[in-house]
Amino acid sequence: MPDADQLEQPRESIELVVRYQRLNAFFADYVKNISRGGTFVATAEPLPPDTEFVFSLGVPQMEEPIQLRAKVMWVTSPDEASNANPAGMGIQFQYRDAEERGRLERQIEELLVDQLGPRHADFMLGRAARQ
Repeated sequence: MPDADQLEQPRESIELVVRYQRLNAFFADYVKNISRGGTFVATAEPLPPDTEFVFSLGVPQMEEPIQLRAKVMWVTSPDEASNANPAGMGIQFQYRDAEERGRLERQIEELLVDQLGPRHADFMLGRAARQ
């Protein structure tokens, strides 16, 4: 059980903002990482494993960034990093329920369809092309 000093300390929320300058960089990351429920954030100052925070994902074509709750699953420190394994942290998105997960996945999918068209979006999402 935490002592009295720990209980009196204010808790600060953490928000990690990731902005893509080029839409094609977002698409590449979406296909590799985000569509699987998480992503890798390259940083020389990774958060400790098990840290929970808000992940804000923004791209130029969106009015507001997508807000996702996330948890640090693993870390590669700058001391351990290499060209093949850069410094950063692997994060997993945390959803309240299946409805929230579906809503956020649809939001990202709509962005893909809007920017690439349905045929290319289907290809990137690994689905059969629409007729």
